[in-house]
Amino acid sequence: MINNYEATNSSTSEAFRPAPSSKAMSNDDVISTLNGLIQTCVDGEEGFRTAAEAVEASDTKTFFYENSQERVRFAGALQELVRSLGGNPEHTGTFTGAIHRGWMDLKAAIAGNDQRDVLSECERGEDSAKKEYRNALDEPLPTNVKSIVQTQCDSILRTHDRVRGLRDQSVHTASNTTDTGF
Repeated sequence: MINNYEATNSSTSEAFRPAPSSKAMSNDDVISTLNGLIQTCVDGEEGFRTAAEAVEASDTKTFFYENSQERVRFAGALQELVRSLGGNPEHTGTFTGAIHRGWMDLKAAIAGNDQRDVLSECERGEDSAKKEYRNALDEPLPTNVKSIVQTQCDSILRTHDRVRGLRDQSVHTASNTTDTGF
């Protein structure tokens, strides 16, 4: 005996198939996204190292070197993910990152290694990293990959906020010094 529903609806299995919540990324797309983040991390590593060399305050120099090393670890973790997916991981930064570091070098040389200017440039670099990580997190990455990217993104957000705080503090300190004549 034929069920009336089956007789009137020839695509029974399609009627009950759940709609996909989001299109899964291809393996190549995941590798490409991760390689973009690796380049961002390499840019950050080199940018923070350049910043550390451009400032004289030991606490700020240490902060920059620590963040440079953190980006090395981030890139390493992402490179391992790329390898596990059968891809070839990036090992270099972006052309834009190289230009940014060149600008930071020039600006530091002209300004006499003004810590405030270096912090402003680092904040600009962190703005770029935030954008790249947020774009990656908008993609339907596999759960294990998304977890690693989210953890790294959270750290980048904290670093950005700390850089901004140090920059604001240096602006405030500079304006107080100017206002008081010291």
